[in-house]
Amino acid sequence: MNLVNLESVSHAYGPKPLLSDVSLGVEAGERIGVVGRNGGGKTTLLSVLAGTVSPDSGRVTHNRGLRVGILSQQDDLDPAATISEIVLGGLAEHEWAGDQRVREILANLIGDLDLGSRAGDLSGGERRRTALAKLLIDDHDLIMLDEPTNHLDIEAIAWLAGHLAGRKSAVVVVTHDRWFLDAVSTRTWEVVDGRVERYEGGYAAYVLAKAERARIAQAAEERRQNLMRKEIAWLRRGPPARTSKPKFRIEAAQALIANEPPARETVELMRFAAARLGKTVYDLEDVTLHAGGPGTGPLVLDRLTWQFGPGDRIGLIGVNGSGKSSVLRLLADTIKPDSGRVVRGRTVRLAHLSQELGELDPSRRVLESVEEVRKYLQLGKREWTASQLLERLGFRGDAQWKVIGDLSGGERRRLQLLRLLMDDPNVLLLDEPTNDLDIETLNELEDLLDGWPGTLILVSHDRYFLERVTDKCVALLGDGRLSMLPGGVDEYLERRAAGTAVTARLGAAAPAEAGVPVDSPSPEQAGLSAKEERELRKELNRLERQLDKLSDQESKLHAAMADAASDYGKLGSLDAQLREITAQKDTIEAEWLEVADRLGD
Repeated sequence: MNLVNLESVSHAYGPKPLLSDVSLGVEAGERIGVVGRNGGGKTTLLSVLAGTVSPDSGRVTHNRGLRVGILSQQDDLDPAATISEIVLGGLAEHEWAGDQRVREILANLIGDLDLGSRAGDLSGGERRRTALAKLLIDDHDLIMLDEPTNHLDIEAIAWLAGHLAGRKSAVVVVTHDRWFLDAVSTRTWEVVDGRVERYEGGYAAYVLAKAERARIAQAAEERRQNLMRKEIAWLRRGPPARTSKPKFRIEAAQALIANEPPARETVELMRFAAARLGKTVYDLEDVTLHAGGPGTGPLVLDRLTWQFGPGDRIGLIGVNGSGKSSVLRLLADTIKPDSGRVVRGRTVRLAHLSQELGELDPSRRVLESVEEVRKYLQLGKREWTASQLLERLGFRGDAQWKVIGDLSGGERRRLQLLRLLMDDPNVLLLDEPTNDLDIETLNELEDLLDGWPGTLILVSHDRYFLERVTDKCVALLGDGRLSMLPGGVDEYLERRAAGTAVTARLGAAAPAEAGVPVDSPSPEQAGLSAKEERELRKELNRLERQLDKLSDQESKLHAAMADAASDYGKLGSLDAQLREITAQKDTIEAEWLEVADRLGD
């Protein structure tokens, strides 16, 4: 059944046409992902589909009685209303608490908020999560979401993807989160040059199909050029000779990537990184850190000893508020540890992209602000000019001569990131670098980082970007440690789910549903005898000693890899040893977590 239909719709803002003679429809149960450049018309398409914007021409038809729910990028919450009034419509607790679907939505989106809080007292991210919870609880035939993953952590994004995939209502979603697109979408629409190109499947299928369309278009253009040449030759020579027709074949999708090399030459990048950085990048020695300063706020690191080596590309994962940004600020030396010390290599040349961007001179022009840092940059085997790099990050043509004061938030973030790269750092600390970037710009940024030799530590809720540009992931799980994740984000989600299950078995209230922090149960509350507690603490100490030994071996291997940076054979052997130690360490950390959970530590 067709829910919404667009017939020959056109719409423009000023001289720029965003939609030109577009005809399409949304069927019941469809899940459509919308992609395209920033400013290309994605939000306009959603508004026209929803009926909140009337097109300049054409017709929009809604099925009779259609219930449409919209999450826009700006909410209209009443600042005087409480979260409970907004989301639950003033229902009594016994009326909604018995509905598992409602409880699940509350727990995963606003479980950390007090339902009695007023909307006017909430942060932008909290207001957005509140609006999303209200939308999902209400009944709709069609849900339209504009960047729904903004302000959600990796766990919440994974839950939202599963929730939307399981709903009966149709979904149209605009997002730059490519993992989310793949998990949710059954069709993909690309808004480009006023047209809406349609593809079957999610992001991965869209990329393959688009590449195949480009190949076919190129073949068609080559054929047209050949025919033109032959026609010109005929005109010059007289009657044409008999010629065989050119033959074209459509390759399987895998053929598009059959000869594509790996995204990064890891060994070569590590050799360059070691040459630029030496043996030491960052050594954390018995470091304790609280998020709010010495002894205040949540505990982030507890007597942690860790090493970040040359060429490491690490993704740092954790729930919102776990201290990821605090770890980056610690490495950037903008905050100090409560105790312990951070040893920084003498050759470290640091660039830190925080969520609070540094001030840019609003009177300068874009190209000038980049060239004042550096006019040329060597990435991999190629030298790039400032103008070429600006073009790769979306500043094309006249956009390079824009005044900075006229730039949008996303454009400022791209500019600040490029200025950091142009300073030629050998250590990059990136805190949510993908905010406000469209998919095309993300692809270019990933390609730039692929050729960048140095140590990279990344915090991002964009799962696709995280897994694409890093080689390993570590997690802050609330125990004061950095836990290796050989299985990446999937393993992190499994560990978090297992930790929640353990908490539930021990009889603790579910913090996400209660909306308030819950203290871990004591051994007595967990039903342990004094003898069992002694045995568990003995086991905990044994595991900690093993972890310390493995950490020492890991540090020695990092140093050996730096020494052997020019010996590819030895470097490969050392890397294999490092992976084995990492796997052992991860197994022991999992055992440690299980024992600690039983103790309530």
